[in-house]
Amino acid sequence: MAFFIASSPHAHSRRSTPDLMKWVAICALPGLIAQTYFFGWGTLIQLVMAIVIALGLEAMVMLLRKRPPMSALRDNSALVTAWLLAIAIPPLSPWWVIVIGLIFAIVIAKHLYGGIGQNPFNPAMVAYVVLLISFPVQMTSWISPVELQATPISMGDAFSLIFTSFNIEGLSLQQIRTGIDGVTMATPLDSFKTALMAGSTASEALTQPQFGALAGLGWQWVNLAYLAGGIALLKLRVISWQIPVSFLASLFIVSGLFMVITPDQTASPIIHLFSGATMLGAFFIATDPVSASTTVKGRLIFGAFIGVMVFIIRSWGGFPDGVAFAVLLANMCVPLIDYYTKPRTYGH
Repeated sequence: MAFFIASSPHAHSRRSTPDLMKWVAICALPGLIAQTYFFGWGTLIQLVMAIVIALGLEAMVMLLRKRPPMSALRDNSALVTAWLLAIAIPPLSPWWVIVIGLIFAIVIAKHLYGGIGQNPFNPAMVAYVVLLISFPVQMTSWISPVELQATPISMGDAFSLIFTSFNIEGLSLQQIRTGIDGVTMATPLDSFKTALMAGSTASEALTQPQFGALAGLGWQWVNLAYLAGGIALLKLRVISWQIPVSFLASLFIVSGLFMVITPDQTASPIIHLFSGATMLGAFFIATDPVSASTTVKGRLIFGAFIGVMVFIIRSWGGFPDGVAFAVLLANMCVPLIDYYTKPRTYGH
């Protein structure tokens, strides 16, 4: 008999890596449906395009490495990477944005380090950060939710905007992004930060039309949908509770503390929890079994560190949402965290 040594991720169950990745995609469906409802068909178009490109890149790299491509395609890791990147970028981003992002995710962030189990950073977040820094205009061109759209966007319009930058009637993306009040819409976190920099108080910033009962219109429901999917992942024991719970708890505690200290300059903990990519990051990104911490205590520290960094970047950084940057910074710290949180050897 041959003894095979395999790299992580290692799961304490009879489930295989393809099965775990499949459940991650299935549990992300509620969030995908919510995003499609509030932000249009562009999300689905980006997702289909991303999956096709990612699988093609995965097969090509495996052939170049002189390894069987089907083994890599069957593990579903490329599918999950494509899924996460597709839902993280604005739905009407030009087609070449997702192509460049997946080249970085699959070829550089994953296979340059040896493939699945060897990458020190989350591939989708590496691609997202590269895109955000390189193409800030395209990566921040989010459209307003359906309630605030002055021009309804059909599937044909979304397809045309992604591949030609104009809709069927000849309107540009900039014109499409104009809301019902005639103002080009930004994400709620960006609008909140901009209002504070302009001298408004937090309560004044929240009177803008893109804010709802919990957080931003559309975004609050998207986060609730990913929260439901994340709870399903916990119930199925696909992920452990330590990272998402410590992530959300630290973000809640730190934002609550600063809200008490500077109430006019800080968003409430509820806004932080249900805005941007908070729930997606807590349950679907930070819990990556390869790039996250592997010890129980380490996962708690890892998640708490991400939550604190998300608040710091959102409050004082140059970007409205900091989930991707926070996850990558935490990935850098994993060897140190794991070294100092190793469980005691049995018998010692």
